[in-house]
Amino acid sequence: MELQQRINQEIKKAMQEKSELLLLVLRGINAAIKNKEIEKRTKLSKTEKDIHKLEQLSKLNDEETIEVIAAEAKKRKDAIVEFQKGNRNDLVEKEQRELEIINQYLPKQMDEEEVRKEAEKVIKEINATGPRDTGKVMASLMPKIKGRADGSLVSKVVAELLKS
Repeated sequence: MELQQRINQEIKKAMQEKSELLLLVLRGINAAIKNKEIEKRTKLSKTEKDIHKLEQLSKLNDEETIEVIAAEAKKRKDAIVEFQKGNRNDLVEKEQRELEIINQYLPKQMDEEEVRKEAEKVIKEINATGPRDTGKVMASLMPKIKGRADGSLVSKVVAELLKS
């Protein structure tokens, strides 16, 4: 089943169960997906004139959908940090509950050790020798683990590996 279909089914289920938080989060994800589709359609409309073909091309695949959901998760993580700085524990809790729901729709995240193994492979592949090669390593590594690892964790691991 496609991820978008799963989300739409979960929205219906949340409506039936009257689960307000779940419904709020899923509708937010759905809106973000629709916005991304509109953005994609706008870009494609400059080259594609056939409306039916344009409609098909503008649909997001699961990988693109995961990117949108990951962006929503990142927004929640950033909000949690800011609310903690402002000592707003009520809002921290709300954002954490939303993040838990969002994470259910993302692939299992890699831990630091898994990221380290992938980074070591890439470093060997491109013969990176020091911190100056960080950009090359990141450019090669991120497409391989996109959506499965947090960018800040990857950056930290790569920096550690290239230091030594």
